[in-house]
Amino acid sequence: MSLSPFQDVPEAQTEPSAGQEAESTPESPKPAGTGTDSDVGSGQEQVQEQEPEQSPASGQHPEPPGSPEQESPSHPGSGQGDLSPPTSQPLVEVSHGHRCHTNCLEAPLSRAFQRLGWVVGAYPWVFLLMSVLLTVLLSTGFIYLPEDQEVNVEEQYTPIWSRAKTERRFVQEHFTADDREHFSVSRKSTEIHFASFLVVSNTASLLEQEVFSEVSTLDEAVQALYATEANGTHTLYHQVCAKNQGLCVPSNPLLSAWKVNKNLDFTRITFPIYTVNGQPLSLAGTLGGILLGTRQLVLEAKAMRLQYYLKTGGEDDQHSKTWLNHFLNQVSGIEESLPLKMVQVTYFTSLSRGLEFEATSKTVIPLFYVAFVLIILFAIISCYRCDCARNKMCVGVFGVTSIALAVVSGFGLMLFCGVPFVTIVAYSPFLVLGVGVDDMFIMISAWQKTDRTDSLKQRMSSVYSRVAVSITITTTTNILAFYTGVMSSFRSVQYFCIYTGTMLLFCYFYTITYFGAIMVLDGKREASCLRWLKKPDVPEQKCSSLKRWLCFPFESLPDEEGADIHPMNVFFRDYFGPLLTNTKSKIFVVLLYILYVISSIYGCLQVQEGLDLRNLASDDSYIIPYFNVEERYFSVYGPRVMVIVTKSVDYWDKDARQLLEICLTDFENSKYVDKSLTEFWLREYVEYMKRNTRDVNDKNTFINSISSFLVDFPLFTYDINISSSREITSSRAFIQTMGISSSVNKKKMLIQLRDLAENCEVPLMVYNPAFIYFDQYTVILENTVRNVIVASVAMFVVSLLLIPHPMCAFWVTFAIASVIVGVTGFMAFWNVNLDSVSMINLVICIGFSFDFSAHISYAFVSSPSPSVNQKAIEALYMLGYPVLQSALSTVIGVSVLSAARAYIFRTFFKVMFLVMVFGATHGLIFIPVFLTIFGRFV
Repeated sequence: MSLSPFQDVPEAQTEPSAGQEAESTPESPKPAGTGTDSDVGSGQEQVQEQEPEQSPASGQHPEPPGSPEQESPSHPGSGQGDLSPPTSQPLVEVSHGHRCHTNCLEAPLSRAFQRLGWVVGAYPWVFLLMSVLLTVLLSTGFIYLPEDQEVNVEEQYTPIWSRAKTERRFVQEHFTADDREHFSVSRKSTEIHFASFLVVSNTASLLEQEVFSEVSTLDEAVQALYATEANGTHTLYHQVCAKNQGLCVPSNPLLSAWKVNKNLDFTRITFPIYTVNGQPLSLAGTLGGILLGTRQLVLEAKAMRLQYYLKTGGEDDQHSKTWLNHFLNQVSGIEESLPLKMVQVTYFTSLSRGLEFEATSKTVIPLFYVAFVLIILFAIISCYRCDCARNKMCVGVFGVTSIALAVVSGFGLMLFCGVPFVTIVAYSPFLVLGVGVDDMFIMISAWQKTDRTDSLKQRMSSVYSRVAVSITITTTTNILAFYTGVMSSFRSVQYFCIYTGTMLLFCYFYTITYFGAIMVLDGKREASCLRWLKKPDVPEQKCSSLKRWLCFPFESLPDEEGADIHPMNVFFRDYFGPLLTNTKSKIFVVLLYILYVISSIYGCLQVQEGLDLRNLASDDSYIIPYFNVEERYFSVYGPRVMVIVTKSVDYWDKDARQLLEICLTDFENSKYVDKSLTEFWLREYVEYMKRNTRDVNDKNTFINSISSFLVDFPLFTYDINISSSREITSSRAFIQTMGISSSVNKKKMLIQLRDLAENCEVPLMVYNPAFIYFDQYTVILENTVRNVIVASVAMFVVSLLLIPHPMCAFWVTFAIASVIVGVTGFMAFWNVNLDSVSMINLVICIGFSFDFSAHISYAFVSSPSPSVNQKAIEALYMLGYPVLQSALSTVIGVSVLSAARAYIFRTFFKVMFLVMVFGATHGLIFIPVFLTIFGRFV
């Protein structure tokens, strides 16, 4: 958003009292050479400039030489036919006593843009066609947009340098698994292919013969499914299922036991370990909604999980995916065809996340068209005037099309460069639509301030010298805020920031080229309209009464030498400003800010961390009820975690075994671990050696007996890594986590288990594939703080360079910190987590906070008014409506996302709404009041 350039405000007379007629008062001054500090948007007329001939004694300073207001008509290049740009004179810095100002950066930029404006005014069609052709060229990048590409959730939404990913590499290098003969899901180092049903009984408990009969029917229907490959061959379930001892792994151990013995006594089932025919079965995670009685007997079980594991990796991987896609296509028909009266089912597969997240991005495409129409309507309303000369509705519409060109060009270039398109990038056009129109309004406002008697080249030169620097500064800060997001540990955040920052860059480029050319062409229409209004026989007379009524039914004929005041400027000067600077109002504002800070800090302490992956899918997705049922009935037990001995240990040494046992006991004593479900090959091996009366403390006996032990316990083969030198280089145990349904507990569990591993005297490591997702809870806060600090420091440096007043830099930093705390705190009240999605918006927050606060504070410290209250009123008079208009346009651009069917896009709306409301509130209320309190010390 661009509000005004950062230039010195000339000394001015004191503002009239509130309520006085604007027509009879001297107009409030504007920053020299800017013309936009009081610009409101299209359709807003500007305050009459003070004449440069006034003496310093009057309280006015002349315009610096070389400014557009002092370009002489006889200046070389000022003639209509001369196409050479004007030669700018050096700008003279005006001293304001103790104030520290510099235009070392602004002055050369202003002169360069002044020349650019002259060229655009001379050759508008060249710049217009150049922009269109560039867009057409870059739009060919859309051929690289992948279609029906599976979303890699792990790559995009988990930390890039996740510690768990390093741990996974270690597991893959030292341990193997077998999906064909000895499948064990807890021994897999990566996520595997599967299909899953969660069955919920309509009765108090599903431990009934009738319920198990229905569940068995469902199970058989699933296993009967077969998929047809492209070559016409059939892929049967038993061909792709993970197997144990030659048979498909049962979908549920208790259901499998019931199929073997239909007279199974449900009253004798124990939990979490149930022994059938001398074989212990782990029911943890397979039964849910458990009510236990004495001796761990199950009194009620409300839900059951059916899990169909498939072969993963190698030549079977594609066959498994084909079967899963067929399962997803047929599952609804299966539910309808089966007489399931006793149960309700929800389903999910290993492919579901990626497929549903990809579908989510498509749901917002219709909303983009709605947003585009709303922004056009907003532009038309803002640019509408009740006369044919000053009406800029068509210019506003073409200004919105320049944003569309920027969106197409940005997407095309990024796709050309191979930057992946992720789901959250679909939000970028909404944000760019809302932000991009601000520069358009500033350009139109500056145009309406120019002298209508000047040539088009002179008017464009004046417009560019007034506002192009301002647009450049604010665009730079916004783009800088986005590009700092490249430092994030999440690929999705990096890609979003790159896409959006690039689109904003194109938006800026097309504003000063394409839109500038549109303004020149409309200027020709405006000049033709004014010439038509004059009587041909009396050139000095304005127009006939009929022409005047037709073209200006509600307004007076435009004065070529003057300008009007927009009613909103009058409101901020005569009503809002005096009310805000009233002593009672200041007290109320201070109390309101204290309440705001207290509420925000409390909210920051309540905010939840981490992205719930179900929230990446649309609300009507089938995975939502699945996760809801899982959270309700299966939240007791979490993942089964590997405890890995990473280096060679003398397992035959009693002391070494004791140290290892102490460490494992520490894990079992954690409140997040169920000690009854620990599995460790060494414990079983010691018992095995005792039963066979062998010396477990003898190295040779210990090593030589392992092979016979593994014959009896084949699964432990994948837990012991023996080198060619007959040395156990690594091994692993398994512990069962519990009570980690919330993101807070997941984070605490992960940190605690890793701490226990590090504190053990034996080198240990803990790992489960789910840790790759849990790692986001450990890094999201650190990433957010780091990105915010880096972006804030960058804004602080920019403020020192471009607004070199210490007070301004302080208030900019204060506003950024205050808005970020407020947005973060109120996120918790609006049920928004601190995750990779909301982190993007917090980075965006910095750029907007800079824009709002920097302009207001600089206008205050630059004001010549002797009273701090008058300084605040003058700052609000010049910038109150632009701040309000900029916030409103951005909210309109993202407001349609509130109707999105996906949490991820509603989160963008919620956080962006908070950013704009709190940013505008700081700029219009808090900062002006605080400046009146502390501004006297400047």
